[in-house]
Amino acid sequence: MPSLELFFEQNLWVLVVAMLWVLPWKGYALWSAAQLRHKWWFIILLVVNTLAILDIIYIFAIAKKGSALFGKKDRVSSQNE
Repeated sequence: MPSLELFFEQNLWVLVVAMLWVLPWKGYALWSAAQLRHKWWFIILLVVNTLAILDIIYIFAIAKKGSALFGKKDRVSSQNE
């Protein structure tokens, strides 16, 4: 039975495709977490690599809710200044 290492040596394109898939999702998720000041989400997204599954969940579920709240807070604080 061939090892996983041998598979990736013979099929380097699989790693390249995985990297091209993960990088934009991870970048956008980290950027969103930083903008929304979600410190723990930022750390989790930075450390855990799930082929962008966790990143996509964060972007479409958590960040969407947080950005709606963040936008309201931002408008209220700017009116008080």
